[in-house]
Amino acid sequence: MVEPALPEPAEGAPKEELRRDRLLAALTLIAGAGLVLALPFALKAGSRFFLPLTAAIVIAIALVPLLEWLERRRLPAPLAAFACVLLFLVVANGAIASIVLPAWGWAEILPERIDRVQQNIAPLIDFYSNLERFVNELLANVANTPVRQTGATAERPASLLDFTASTAPSALIEMFFAILVIYFFLAGWTRLRRSAITSRTSFGGAMATARVIQDVVDFTSAYLGTISFINLTLGLLVAGALWFVGMPTPLMWGGIVAVLNYIPYFGPILSAALLALGGLMTFTDVWWALLPAAIMVGAHLVEANVVTPLIVGHRLTISPLMILVALSFWGWVWGTPGALLAVPLLIIIQTVVRAAGKPDIAGFLFEHGTLVNDVAPPGTPVQAGNAPAGEKADGKAVDRSGPLA
Repeated sequence: MVEPALPEPAEGAPKEELRRDRLLAALTLIAGAGLVLALPFALKAGSRFFLPLTAAIVIAIALVPLLEWLERRRLPAPLAAFACVLLFLVVANGAIASIVLPAWGWAEILPERIDRVQQNIAPLIDFYSNLERFVNELLANVANTPVRQTGATAERPASLLDFTASTAPSALIEMFFAILVIYFFLAGWTRLRRSAITSRTSFGGAMATARVIQDVVDFTSAYLGTISFINLTLGLLVAGALWFVGMPTPLMWGGIVAVLNYIPYFGPILSAALLALGGLMTFTDVWWALLPAAIMVGAHLVEANVVTPLIVGHRLTISPLMILVALSFWGWVWGTPGALLAVPLLIIIQTVVRAAGKPDIAGFLFEHGTLVNDVAPPGTPVQAGNAPAGEKADGKAVDRSGPLA
């Protein structure tokens, strides 16, 4: 019995598949580029929702090791989550009491100290004679700005709740929303992790999911815990040195140094600038007034070049270029809170991308993606049906000297 002959594939089938693959790759690339370009604007426009949600998730991830430690002591998950949230609120309220309240007083006396600042920096203006006119005009504009007098003086906030309520009515709702997200995230953490692992259809997928979740928690909590300890120590040392030289409210300045040190590169510069302004408002001698800023710069140099590399080591080493990109991106999207969250978010994103696999953009574009070169490189055998124009399948040149050439 003769079997029926199978139909031969069409001569243009490979070329049609290549065109279809190139079209799908181009559509994928366009959709991905559109998503990447639209995401920052969506995050910025929806900052009232995305910012507290993102901050709450980062804080909750950092509190997971404490939650697991409490659960190993047979504390129920809701009570352990409540204890973690309570600890966070105590720390945040302590920061508000030690930083914001004295800073409020410095802001109130700033218009009265403009003359002293101008007198202190007069020698510097004389030293930099080429900048004398510009600085004098700037200081004159600041000094001559009328202070708005109101019938009632703004009351200083006494707690985190008062500070949030006095800042903006919506900020109170955002803070309450963030606290609820932290609590429910921690309370359901064990169940959420178990569901994410057991819902995988393969053992390898379950192990990979468990590894990614554990790495995200370990890296984020290790970074925030280590950097928090370093920043707290740095703030206390700076506060002690400022108290020794007679700077008012040294704990406030130490807290400012500790908080701004979470922002790489730019935070210490801003701390030094604020300390210089505070010194000029306090002391009458310009060199003594700049001593607080010099103390902060010296302490930061020791911390950044000796202490942090020694404690952190190479386990949490991040590319400086990626840090700058993350700072500029999240700072543009969410301002100062975004800059504070930039490095933790970078750690989380890098951990997930490293486990999922980095996209090969160059190969996607130039090797097997949208841009396929039709010209074969030298030495590549030419197959039938794919010969470049002007050649035969056997590699011999085609005679195009006819009348239609």
